[in-house]
Amino acid sequence: MANERDPEVLIIGAGPTGLVLAWWLTALGVRVRIIDKATEPGTTSRALAVQARTLELYRQLGLADTVVEHGRRAGAANLWVAGRLIAHVELGDIGSGLSPYPFALIYPQDEHERLLIERLGRAGVEVERGTTLAGFDQTGDRVSARLVRPDGSDERCAAEYVAGCDGAHSTVRAGLGIDFTGGTYEHLFYVADVEAAGAAMNGEVHVALDAADFVAVFPLAGPGRARLVGTVRERAAPGDESLSWQDVSKRVIDWMRIDVRRVHWFSTYHVHHRVAGQFRRGRAFLLGDAAHVHSPVGGQGMNTGIGDAVNLAWKLAASLRERADRSVLDTYETERIAFARRLVTTTDRAFTAVTSSSPSARLVRLHIVPRLLPMLFAWRPVRRLAFRTVSQTMINYRGSPLSEGRTGTVHGGDRLPWVSAVLNGVETDNFAPLTSLDWQVHVYGEADPQVRATCAARRLPLHVFPWDPEIGKSGLQRKALYLVRPDGHVALAAAAPAALESYLDRHRVTARASRENDVTLQPG
Repeated sequence: MANERDPEVLIIGAGPTGLVLAWWLTALGVRVRIIDKATEPGTTSRALAVQARTLELYRQLGLADTVVEHGRRAGAANLWVAGRLIAHVELGDIGSGLSPYPFALIYPQDEHERLLIERLGRAGVEVERGTTLAGFDQTGDRVSARLVRPDGSDERCAAEYVAGCDGAHSTVRAGLGIDFTGGTYEHLFYVADVEAAGAAMNGEVHVALDAADFVAVFPLAGPGRARLVGTVRERAAPGDESLSWQDVSKRVIDWMRIDVRRVHWFSTYHVHHRVAGQFRRGRAFLLGDAAHVHSPVGGQGMNTGIGDAVNLAWKLAASLRERADRSVLDTYETERIAFARRLVTTTDRAFTAVTSSSPSARLVRLHIVPRLLPMLFAWRPVRRLAFRTVSQTMINYRGSPLSEGRTGTVHGGDRLPWVSAVLNGVETDNFAPLTSLDWQVHVYGEADPQVRATCAARRLPLHVFPWDPEIGKSGLQRKALYLVRPDGHVALAAAAPAALESYLDRHRVTARASRENDVTLQPG
């Protein structure tokens, strides 16, 4: 029999993925326990970018403004090839009209983790440090895990589910016997946090390519602070203490005129590209680097893990609280493994083009890209497509069993298009109601009486936004109904009111909100 003090979900690993999973579940009223083998939070990291889609998800729990305040916007990106600056792209609000966060944001992972830990602590959940997972068994409706505490003593922990957020060398994945196919790139890379001077230390992103080397410069908070990422040609094991900043080729750094005056942190690493064969087996799930690892191209890794966490969190809560059919848990793997596979494939191609020493890759890198890129990025549709791709706002789950219908260009499974609105004389947007973390119906224009009746009977929040022709440019249609999931993706897009009741019955969806707490937004 379950003990009320036992966690409903045991989370292994307290990186960004595990912390967001714990925080989101706690917000949904689910009891969690989160452990990590490290005795202290990380103080160094390679992940820097926080994408717009992550900020949108953070807004649902009131964290986005703090991350933006402490992060650094990248105002422009520059491409250097063979010693010449060949492209300068103003980023600014490159995604204006597509997201409430239309910019590129840099916020180092170690600072990011400290903020998440602090917010989770406010919610009454502490990370149990120095605690490892020694093994686990699945029996019936429970998971029994053996934990080793910091003093070496054993403990048995029972939970309904276990979530492996424990990185590329995941103990959970190994315990499940799930393969992790892929490979490792031949080059050794370095990452260094530095204080420096020079024209490239201007608060912008710089990427430099030539026949043999690759260097990327990312601005950090503080004058003259930056993170450098580049290739180390010497063959050595990652983290080899025999290698230091002095061993890095400075040729590209010199022709970018970067004068490094102090190195705060230096490390080497190999880049892998792998995807787990399954993201779920029974009551155990894999998320983040435990499920997929790939090249750092585009700053996708940490954000993808956070996306995994949010996707799984609301589904675990829905299953545990019987707010949806238990089959909702099956859709976690369906939705996230498809995206992970696409991501690994695309970043692999891009990374190979950037780092390969083959004649064809050098031709593309040194001759075709310098001519083509400036012309492409001068075209506004290309810049907007680049934003949507990198920001992860283009992720959709159209192939999911949870996704149904289409109105206009919006399909079931799409992220709800973001639009601004004026309601009761106040400027707001259609993402504001998503802070409820609940299923909800959106209508743009007048709501059909049958839709109103269904929502009232099911205690399902209904949000009616006044129609504006600008809304139509997003793909949303007037008077259509959009059933929105707790993570802001459209579950059902339909013109016929009867489709709503049919969907709710088929998937056994019920809302968290009581009717008295519903907020129906009407034009003022």
